[in-house]
Amino acid sequence: MLNAQKNTDLIRSEAHRLGFEFVGFARAERLDAAARQLENWLNKGAHGRMAYMENHFDLRVDPTVLVPGAKTVICLTFNYHNPEKQLDNEAPKIASYAYGEDYHIVVKDRLKMLLQFIQTDIGAVDGRCFVDSAPVMEREWAHRAGIGWNGRNGLTIHPKRGSFFFLAEIICDLPLLYDDPIRDHCGTCRRCIDACPTEAIAPEGYFLDASKCISYLTIELRDEIPAAFKGSLDGWMFGCDVCQDVCPWNRFSERHAEPSFEPNPSLTNMTKQDWQELTEDVFGKIFKKSAVKRVKYAGLKRNIAFLETDP
Repeated sequence: MLNAQKNTDLIRSEAHRLGFEFVGFARAERLDAAARQLENWLNKGAHGRMAYMENHFDLRVDPTVLVPGAKTVICLTFNYHNPEKQLDNEAPKIASYAYGEDYHIVVKDRLKMLLQFIQTDIGAVDGRCFVDSAPVMEREWAHRAGIGWNGRNGLTIHPKRGSFFFLAEIICDLPLLYDDPIRDHCGTCRRCIDACPTEAIAPEGYFLDASKCISYLTIELRDEIPAAFKGSLDGWMFGCDVCQDVCPWNRFSERHAEPSFEPNPSLTNMTKQDWQELTEDVFGKIFKKSAVKRVKYAGLKRNIAFLETDP
């Protein structure tokens, strides 16, 4: 028990030094209730064309299959909140998480440093790092590790910081002291449900039909955006922040302190006309290290063109 307490404290301290804001620990075990919820979500087709969500079901619901011998899921948050907005109010919008460099790379690099610290200062620990790039039910683990509750909009919400943060995990075979979940504080609030431009959140909340979500339509969907969504994208060309912007808990969000997440000035200064006339060369320069590269030039032009046809 003394070693577990010491190791838990060591990891939490080093995580904070590396820039992670909140750190929680959960026992690695099969997620039976979450598995049933995931199966129901998939059966309803709420994943749209994201066929990969159907793959590796056992890996998603059981970290001991993903990392044999796993004892702990270390859950962490990395703040990306930036109140700065694009200067032209009529310009097509980009979700604030994509303003800076690709979080998959920035956060995973810190996560690898943390795992290396654990292996160097604690001992022979087997573990793997995850940042939104593998079959890990990160919001469920964040909840179990006491980092936040799963809000009506489907996002992890922390009572002192809201939801503008990335989630990251280390699944390892080191037993540690485990945290208790935070209870749901959404109460009777329905702001995210009422504000969603495409009605992607179920009327009672806690269920997101991803096939209607603007982030899905502008990032995940490779086909043409269905005409039924004309006039409903609220000006978003990559991702969407609506359900976070209206969430009362995000009044507690603080600006991030990560230089890599600072926006390229060219991005925030571009006008509506600049975006309409976007060339592949300019796209490559602005989004050289950005997560926006995921949709490629053709994908972003598709989204911009769709917005231009809005009634």
